[in-house]
Amino acid sequence: MKHSLDRDPVCLLTDLARMVRTAADARARDHGMTRAQWMILVRLDRQPGMSQNELAALIEVEPITVGRLIDRLEKRGMVARHPDPADRRVWRLHLTQTAQPMLKTIRKAREELNDILTAGLPRKDLDALVDSLLRLKSNIADTRTSAKVA
Repeated sequence: MKHSLDRDPVCLLTDLARMVRTAADARARDHGMTRAQWMILVRLDRQPGMSQNELAALIEVEPITVGRLIDRLEKRGMVARHPDPADRRVWRLHLTQTAQPMLKTIRKAREELNDILTAGLPRKDLDALVDSLLRLKSNIADTRTSAKVA
């Protein structure tokens, strides 16, 4: 019996991720930014002082791409580069006070998207869904790790 693509986990997750990214892109654009810039602000809020290379690895883009995004955020006064005291080739990235209103906007947009995404789901179903998604994430991470070892 053929498996319907509508119920295929890989297809479903791919479609859902694309739809969420599209909605997030639109919200970022409404504020004159990109989703990638929003991701950088959120990551630096959680982990201040990262290098551009560390940030690039975390968000899975090339360091040159992060450099360009940081340039734009720096021009807007939201990010500052500080020299690393241990390695003069490395710049540490920090948010400025100017970024704080945008972080509030990002939090609000995430809450709105979460509300849209989870509308009509009972709490217990949502908890089970999140647990299942975490398991899926762990499963795929385990295969990536074992593939690197092999």
